Amino acid sequence: MPPILRAAAFAGLLAFPAGAEVPQVVTDTPVVQSLVTTVMGDLAEPMLLLDRGADAHDFQLRPSQVRALAGADLVIWIGPELAPWLDRALQAGVEGEAIALLNTPGTRLRSFGGTLAAGEEAGHDHAGTDPHAWLDPSNLAVWIGRIADALSALDPGNATLYRANAALAQTRLETLDHALAERLAPASGKGLVFAHDAFGYFADRYGLTVAGSLAEGDATDPGAAHVAGLRARAEAGEVACAFPEAGRDPRGIERLVAETPARLGRPLDPEGRETAPGPDLHAAVLESLAAAIADCLAGD
Repeated sequence: MPPILRAAAFAGLLAFPAGAEVPQVVTDTPVVQSLVTTVMGDLAEPMLLLDRGADAHDFQLRPSQVRALAGADLVIWIGPELAPWLDRALQAGVEGEAIALLNTPGTRLRSFGGTLAAGEEAGHDHAGTDPHAWLDPSNLAVWIGRIADALSALDPGNATLYRANAALAQTRLETLDHALAERLAPASGKGLVFAHDAFGYFADRYGLTVAGSLAEGDATDPGAAHVAGLRARAEAGEVACAFPEAGRDPRGIERLVAETPARLGRPLDPEGRETAPGPDLHAAVLESLAAAIADCLAGD
């Protein structure tokens, strides 16, 4: 385990005896499931809808998952901006509460291609909102607090556990955040190209320069003019590194940087598709992004 992740690993969660029936929780993505697992500790394991390797933007629920959603005490998800398939299922009716984390007050939101006006926070019009907000660890800390609040309201007998686990997780996220900032400081000003426009939160947090993205949205294919523009930037030396992405065809990025000064980084996994589910996953996602960027830029 890399030193940064070791320092930030979410181990040793408190385990108190349950004082009431533990809520049945359903989550959408591996990152959200990781956050909820961190807060719940050993009391119960929240259900994860997305299979390992599945695409959060395009997924079809199985009948057993639809039934689990309908009977859940609590559904915690990113929001319809990332998972319209889950939005449709929730609109069909669920017994319990559903929390879209992008709506959490205090969440730092950005639009695709830039920050929202005046640092706009959650609770406003989300048209054009970039949903990949978990790549800013300050948002994860806010979400952990909201998850603890929701679980405590449903299960007051275990509220002390939920809040203690949340506080511990938030402290460790702060430690990880400082470590990542230090590791990525040498990357400042060096142009990075990504497979799709999913890394704005991470770049904003750590002062990275995004020279462009091959696909400009989650469901868009790059146009010829857009690709040619990125290729010209790579040939001109304005791109230090370009990164494929887990679950996406790497050949477009490979062709983009072939025979240019830009280096090809290893595939990134912003959604945790290829990471083992569990309480450490959300920290592992952030650490792996930083490691891949730092390693590609090493010696630049």
